[in-house]
Amino acid sequence: MLDDTLKSQLKSYLERVTKPFEIEASLDDSASARELQELLVEIAGMSDKITLKTGGQDARRPSFSLKRIGSDQSLRFAAIPLGHEFTSLVLALLWTGGHPPKVEADVIEQIKGLDGDFNFEVYMSLSCHNCPDVVQALSLMSVLNPKVKTVVVDGALFQDEVNAREVMAVPSVYLNGSHFGSGRMTVEEIVAKLDTGAATKDAAKLSAREAFDVLVVGGGPAGAAAAVYAARKGIRTGIAAERFGGQVNDTMAIENFISVLETDGPKFAMGLDAHVKAYGVDVMNLQRGEKLIPPSTPGGLVEVQLANGGTLKSKTVILSTGARWRNVNVPGEQEYKNKGVAYCPHCDGPLFKGKRVAVIGGGNSGVEAAIDLAGIVAHVTLIEFGDALRADAVLVNKLKSLPNVVIHTQAQTTELTGDGSKLNGLTYTDRASGQSHHIELEGVFVQIGLVPNTEWLKGVVELSKHGEIVVDAKGQTSVPGVFAAGDATTVPFKQIIIAAGDGAKAALAAFDHLIRN
Repeated sequence: MLDDTLKSQLKSYLERVTKPFEIEASLDDSASARELQELLVEIAGMSDKITLKTGGQDARRPSFSLKRIGSDQSLRFAAIPLGHEFTSLVLALLWTGGHPPKVEADVIEQIKGLDGDFNFEVYMSLSCHNCPDVVQALSLMSVLNPKVKTVVVDGALFQDEVNAREVMAVPSVYLNGSHFGSGRMTVEEIVAKLDTGAATKDAAKLSAREAFDVLVVGGGPAGAAAAVYAARKGIRTGIAAERFGGQVNDTMAIENFISVLETDGPKFAMGLDAHVKAYGVDVMNLQRGEKLIPPSTPGGLVEVQLANGGTLKSKTVILSTGARWRNVNVPGEQEYKNKGVAYCPHCDGPLFKGKRVAVIGGGNSGVEAAIDLAGIVAHVTLIEFGDALRADAVLVNKLKSLPNVVIHTQAQTTELTGDGSKLNGLTYTDRASGQSHHIELEGVFVQIGLVPNTEWLKGVVELSKHGEIVVDAKGQTSVPGVFAAGDATTVPFKQIIIAAGDGAKAALAAFDHLIRN
């Protein structure tokens, strides 16, 4: 089941297990069950502290549970957790076996203090790079608090269950039978949703913080680089981020960051986080800026009001709030989001195996998505507004060679249709003839670019007609002492490496501003 390299790695990890635990498998006579049993036998044979039982009677088969001896832990995998979820499996084994998690002590105490009945089911796919964060968060919560029970379900393995619940996007989380959330969520985010009083306490702590020399708002490549460069100057630096790593977390392959031959978004984001924390930067995660208040007097403090009610103050501020997926903004998009309308083909593609889908967008992202999906789904229709596809020629040629792909150019999407509970088609207008056409579909993947996260800055700093923060060569905005960097700005070419350089430049400019004022 595991190759020699993975076996060697896993065996070394399992040497860290200090407390005995059981793996109980619920199996049937399927090929998947035989595959899972082979994996579990290999794992159990790597540690004398692991006992494998194969007589489980859980309704989901194949599946297996992990339970520390003498505990009420309830953690089950209705999956063969390889691919992107192999790390989730390793961590679940280690945590169940008593190895301490690398999580802030106050978060651990918050998890242990949760009171109630929390029965979680999380649907994932093994190709989803957003899913491991959610799987690992809920697994950890189950290990730390017996009142939290978690089942991890591979949507591709339990297709009937996915169809019955109309799960069309992963990760998708249910709590006590009701939908709890979709998309990537950190353990801090999940706990914050359960611990309703946490936001008020957090806001008070943030407002009590001493003023920073440099406050970075946004934690993507630009924000991380700005924080590192500012901290290296020996000045008081803070970074407030809604989601550390930003949109990098949603990126699959990264092959053009110079000196790093190949990596993926989640790994890159972890590297950003580690680098920032190595310099002692005050990292405030899960914080979204809602209002920027310029200094009332020259040389005064800039204030940033946060969504949770807290306020941070700083001598200078660097805005690096990045961008998000652009919506098509047609009827049906919001209604059927995560009900057939999706934005991540890598994450949600496996849920549409054997079905008909469309991709909106003919740039590199759209054409790459169509190529990837063509290998999974029955048929792909690509919809492009312009006269021709805008992607690189090599990608266009590859797409046109695929037998289950149809391309419509000069096509304006006008509506995403559905039956009230899930999407069933797309309507577009042929811009050449003016005729309207309807395509019956089960899924639509939107790939039409980005929009900057700058709405909260309108009327305070100068924005371009596209909503980007207008900056000069040093990253200075229209407000003295307020700088900006990355995809949220007018700097052309939205690339990770450009954003990182932008962040460094803005930090140096902020430091120059400090020493001159």
